[in-house]
Amino acid sequence: MKVTVVIDPNRAEPEVTITAPALTDEVKALAARLEGGGILTGWRGDTAVPLEEEAILRCYGEEKGVKVQTTQGIFDLRERLYELEAKLDRHTFVRISHSEIVNLRKITAMDLGLTGTIRITLAEETVCYVSRRYVKKIKEALGL
Repeated sequence: MKVTVVIDPNRAEPEVTITAPALTDEVKALAARLEGGGILTGWRGDTAVPLEEEAILRCYGEEKGVKVQTTQGIFDLRERLYELEAKLDRHTFVRISHSEIVNLRKITAMDLGLTGTIRITLAEETVCYVSRRYVKKIKEALGL
């Protein structure tokens, strides 16, 4: 991907133009990410809390809803996992199972000795398991 930055002192605010040969899922995800600014809204009851991507450890489905585990605790999300997968940076966040997305930058250890799966330890001693169908995807993302 080619990136060009043009500085114009007459501009009131930054403007981004995406030029692509076709409207692909990658282009849609990039546009959504730029519009969203990298912030999710977590909920605790009626209280909304802005969550920066850097603080997110994982997003997972639980009890017919989606939760996000951060360094600040666990929050409810109003998005579905497939929406989060498109919204979050695909180079930082990877789906490891049907019901879980993890932050690659928060991985502290990986156990590849398990047959057919991978055990991941995230910051704050959170343990996750990569589903067999996602093992190839996580290995590619990590360059293994």
